[in-house]
Amino acid sequence: MQFDLLEPHNIPFYGGDKKLGEAIKSSGARRNMSPMHFACRKIKNIILARMSYFCPLNGWRVKMNRWRGVHIGKNVYLGMHCVIDNAYPEYVYIEDDVSLAGEVTIIAHMNPYPHFEGVIEPKVAPVVIQKGAWIGVKSTILCGAKVGEYAIVSAGSVVEKDVDSCTIVVGNPAKKKVNFSTLMKDKQNKE
Repeated sequence: MQFDLLEPHNIPFYGGDKKLGEAIKSSGARRNMSPMHFACRKIKNIILARMSYFCPLNGWRVKMNRWRGVHIGKNVYLGMHCVIDNAYPEYVYIEDDVSLAGEVTIIAHMNPYPHFEGVIEPKVAPVVIQKGAWIGVKSTILCGAKVGEYAIVSAGSVVEKDVDSCTIVVGNPAKKKVNFSTLMKDKQNKE
């Protein structure tokens, strides 16, 4: 399944402790929506994210994340206690036949305090997990990363860069351990 990806873009630095009304107004303005629309969307997103986090049924976890705006293909497994970006769920793309083990975290944005200006650029960028990938328990996928088709992200790994198809990555930061594309081709030829 192919999705039309949203474009990455810079966002403002985190504004700190604003009053609630100011925070809602500025956040709504950043997204070109009214403060009321933004507030309703944010509340819906938080409720669905928490419900999904604790839900024991995979089908419901998938539905609730789709309702939040996460792009999810067919035959996807989302383990319990997964955290999918709370601020920009629409920037997360999970293709068909993907499996996310429990406690996986996917972050589509970076929004540091202004004192990091010149060090880290605040941004939002799509996270894409392609067909057939398997993300191990307690792994983290960071903004802008793409996990290739049938790739395996080992448990506890932190993915900050693209992962090639048919590759196993391990560690923090995730590093290529094995490429098994030849094995996949042999398997497909036998079928």
